[in-house]
Amino acid sequence: MNGLSISEWCCLLCCPPCPSRIAAKLAFIPPEPTYDFLADGSGKYSLTLSERAEWQFSEREKENVEGFYTRTSRGNKIACVFVRCSSTARFTILFSHGNAVDLGQMSTFYLNLGSSINCNVFGYDYSGYGLSGGKPSEKNLYADIDAAWLALRTRYGISPENIILYGQSIGTVPTVDLASRYEVGAVILHSPLMSGMRVAFPKTKRTWFFDVFPSIEKIPKVTSPTLLIHGTEDEIIDFTHGRTIFERCPRAVEPLWVEGAGHNDVELFPAYFERLKQFVNVELVN
Repeated sequence: MNGLSISEWCCLLCCPPCPSRIAAKLAFIPPEPTYDFLADGSGKYSLTLSERAEWQFSEREKENVEGFYTRTSRGNKIACVFVRCSSTARFTILFSHGNAVDLGQMSTFYLNLGSSINCNVFGYDYSGYGLSGGKPSEKNLYADIDAAWLALRTRYGISPENIILYGQSIGTVPTVDLASRYEVGAVILHSPLMSGMRVAFPKTKRTWFFDVFPSIEKIPKVTSPTLLIHGTEDEIIDFTHGRTIFERCPRAVEPLWVEGAGHNDVELFPAYFERLKQFVNVELVN
């Protein structure tokens, strides 16, 4: 029965799966916005943060964060930030964040990440997150990253070979989708999931027609160098997801399996930044 137990089959048959409902149940928990944009009259915005954003740098360093809005093909206005971390950066990271956070909460991490590995960082909020309009959905996820990609290419003139797509948790879903359609400088998949059904029903062995987030079907089409990162004790997305994605990725590089790490603490392990520095500053350059 393709790995599903009788009770799981009963659950599916008694409550026929709707992809949008599965997606909403598994993935989307937008927090109350932790930031705002302050217009400067030129179409650019400075970032203002609430205490819940937990900004860890000075007000002066906040000037390195430029905000703006762009619109998706589905009509939603989404908030974006460009974080200038280095004047000598070759690469810009297009970062798709995890669940239950917004750009305000991610801003400190973006600046710390970019400064640590000599990259600029472009972030965006999904539809229904932060200051972005609309509602979160699988289709909107794909439209959101497409709009972010277009803005990064046109507004800042960044070429694909100088863009690193970075997805974390649910953010790996739009990242894999975009990477399966465009060749870029590199891809980083941090705690990726194979598909929604495989998270909800871990014994699932195939991709059903009603499944959501089917990254496992798209990863063979990713032609860019790809770094997989996953905690071996991940309690949200089991480590087997990262390992299987790695096995099916055509250009996967040496992965980072963080022993003892869970879903939300991989960045606290020294091996995290060490591996990123090696990948970005050595492997991609050579």
